[in-house]
Amino acid sequence: MSLSSPRSTNPADYQELAQPIAVLAKSFADGYFIAPHEHQRDQFLYATNGVMRLRTQHNAWIVPPAGAAYIPAGLPHSVSIHGNVDMRTLYIDPGAVRKRPQGLNVVAVSGLLKELILALGEEPVAYAPGSRGSLIAQLIEQEIGQANAFSLHVPLPRDTRLQKLCAVLLADPSDRRTLDGWSEIAGASARTLARLFERDLGMSFIQWRQRVRFQSALEALSQGVPVSGVAKMHGYRSPSAFSAAFAKAMGHAPSKVMAGNEG
Repeated sequence: MSLSSPRSTNPADYQELAQPIAVLAKSFADGYFIAPHEHQRDQFLYATNGVMRLRTQHNAWIVPPAGAAYIPAGLPHSVSIHGNVDMRTLYIDPGAVRKRPQGLNVVAVSGLLKELILALGEEPVAYAPGSRGSLIAQLIEQEIGQANAFSLHVPLPRDTRLQKLCAVLLADPSDRRTLDGWSEIAGASARTLARLFERDLGMSFIQWRQRVRFQSALEALSQGVPVSGVAKMHGYRSPSAFSAAFAKAMGHAPSKVMAGNEG
């Protein structure tokens, strides 16, 4: 790719560049699905608006407004688009940068990092060493290296009994059944299911269900569904109860998600 080339929208064109960090810009419509794939380079997946759901073999992640996913090279993953998404993807040479997250993480995107990503997108793809583009890329590396991680992943079970239960809850996060109510579907006692959640997923059933609900809630909020509607959709008895639980887990009110998506 030469200095004068238009910016490609083909990820393959960004895997063997001399530059340590390069930006691909691409838009996707609501409902678009990017099938499982992997890249030679690390990937920093960011959307200026809309929500993305990322899935690997053993985990599901939500990428909210003001967040981005750092995906290590060679990790198979799929992406579901919720809302119209203007995506900016950084392809990062893992051997050329010193500061980067370890493993797959969803991190907060600061106002500065957002502007740096957009600014690098205005520079030539093949920027020269010491150029403005090169300096912006160095600042991006620093910002990514100190970005705060979100606890937005939902581990997926390997045990077949949990898989039955979890599949139903993923399809309908508003289901209010306790573990006693899930026993017949899963084919195991409530005590056994509780033990399996801790062993297989590293968290309690209540914690896992809450993460599923918040992932789904983020998608709904990003699409403009009112907080009252989101609370009802996800099994909360009142908007205030949902807002309080959401703020405690996410660190900010649901209204901030809606405002961030509008921006």
